[in-house]
Amino acid sequence: MRRSALILVACGIGLGGLAVDQLVKLASVAFLTPGVPVPIVGDLLQLQLIRNPGAAFGMGSSATIVFTILAMVATLACLFVVLPRVTRMWQAVVAGLFLAGITGNLVDRIFQPPAALHGHVIDMFSLRGFAIFNVADICITVAAGIVIGWSLFADRAEAKARKAAAR
Repeated sequence: MRRSALILVACGIGLGGLAVDQLVKLASVAFLTPGVPVPIVGDLLQLQLIRNPGAAFGMGSSATIVFTILAMVATLACLFVVLPRVTRMWQAVVAGLFLAGITGNLVDRIFQPPAALHGHVIDMFSLRGFAIFNVADICITVAAGIVIGWSLFADRAEAKARKAAAR
């Protein structure tokens, strides 16, 4: 597949993921009441609106501006370092998912209260005993999972291909 087509795939996934993330956040703010969980799968998975000033698991709640700057740098790195190097479909999917996740939370940090660049990220999916997260977080986690999976199994696939070619 041509690199330009792969970049379009990545950008499409990035923009689509960003749109879904922001729509879910808008609906959550409009229809959920903070502190009032709504069961989806009993108490295992619930909708619960929170505004997170920090990173995963609420860590770094006093460093919101740092996370905003890191997200800006990560977005620029994805656009200007990663995307030009995409050569395979799985790389385009990963880049798109990372872009969706990073920009989804970055939009919150820029535009949500309490202030520009200090905004709190809107989270709404509560998994009992784990964390409260959003669509952007899911995109980042899936992208990381693909990278880990690819790194674990790519060597096996390449070894099989070399073995088959040697026959």
